[in-house]
Amino acid sequence: MTDSIHYVSLLQLTDSHILGKPDDTLLGIDTAYYFNAVLEHAFTSQTHFDLCLLTGDLAQDPCSASYCHLLDKLEDYNIPSVCLPGNHDDYGIMQAILNTERINCRKQVFVGNWQIISLNSQIVDSPNGFLAQDELAFLEQCLKQRPDLFSLIAVHHHCIPSRTIWMDSMMISNAQELFDLIKKYPKATTVVNGHIHQEMDIQLDFVRVLTTPSTCFQFKPNSKSFSLDDKSPGYRWLNLYDDGSLHTGVVHIPEPLVGLEAATHGY
Repeated sequence: MTDSIHYVSLLQLTDSHILGKPDDTLLGIDTAYYFNAVLEHAFTSQTHFDLCLLTGDLAQDPCSASYCHLLDKLEDYNIPSVCLPGNHDDYGIMQAILNTERINCRKQVFVGNWQIISLNSQIVDSPNGFLAQDELAFLEQCLKQRPDLFSLIAVHHHCIPSRTIWMDSMMISNAQELFDLIKKYPKATTVVNGHIHQEMDIQLDFVRVLTTPSTCFQFKPNSKSFSLDDKSPGYRWLNLYDDGSLHTGVVHIPEPLVGLEAATHGY
């Protein structure tokens, strides 16, 4: 049975949108408060994770203060963490602040029989996603050098349509290149991303694609234009088994979202 096979546990956090000042809010939400609440709930529900994966839009105001807050909270839980940029992030500041032995922006991490490969889908000064050729070349290098390992690929922007029309205009525009590359490597089984502030779990012919709720506010699924949901913040846990199987689930914290300015038409 799978339960008897060794596994490593991952915690995925995404789209925290931390602001530069403690009292600032975004769409009426204290994003730092809910990031802290999500972390606390995750570690209360499961006492150990082998790795925390933060998949972009860590900051809304990409400044030293916002990334220092993230660093301080992650250090409180003493968990190795890998951070990748989203469209709201300043990757340079991220790399400077999130640069400790345990919490950093490493692009390749080995855990158990798996490698975690982080890609940068950011287009500077644009909300849209794209994988530059050097990112795709890096991915292929990782897959080619360690064909013995199963691979989980982490990226911020989504690579398959979410059916939320206004969000899908911002997905990775060359996602087909990503899938054409992945399908050459049978052990590259999983892609995880953030960006869409909602949950998806879709099995394509050759890869499982997972998206994850935000640690702050959520977007309403299947909406044509910008629309907020009243679901509470959440996170995803993933158990990566040595035989290549994967168990995962999404958890929304029981605490309700307070202060959401639901009538807002953008941010």
